[in-house]
Amino acid sequence: MSILIINGPNLNLLGRREQNIYGSQDFLEYFEQLKVNYPDTKFDYYQSNIEGEIIDKLQEVGFSDHQIILNAGGYTHTSVAIRDAIAAIEAPVLEVHISNIYSREEFRQKSLLSGVCKGVICGFGLDSYRLAIEAVIKTR
Repeated sequence: MSILIINGPNLNLLGRREQNIYGSQDFLEYFEQLKVNYPDTKFDYYQSNIEGEIIDKLQEVGFSDHQIILNAGGYTHTSVAIRDAIAAIEAPVLEVHISNIYSREEFRQKSLLSGVCKGVICGFGLDSYRLAIEAVIKTR
């Protein structure tokens, strides 16, 4: 099984930005732990702060055997284009958020992506990614 994790804008700053919300661990360190914990799964990782590059990556892998875990960051609440890309591809996409977006500012409580994603996991810190992996494995 191949799982691609895509992180959107500002998630390259995990471990350094707003640690009270996002924690103190760097994502790449966490990603290495995931690979160790799931040795039978092939993982790929992609991060971009640019909306069009995220769309390009979704289209690039979206017709392959990949399972996709997406944390679109702030684009979750604004990007019709990413929503359309998810709807256009065949690969299932699981939406993930580190924080509980429903307990944050009002503008963060609406996801434009959820309606075209297989599911949503949020509010469990970086462990949201592990929970998403478990869901992908069990529902594949």
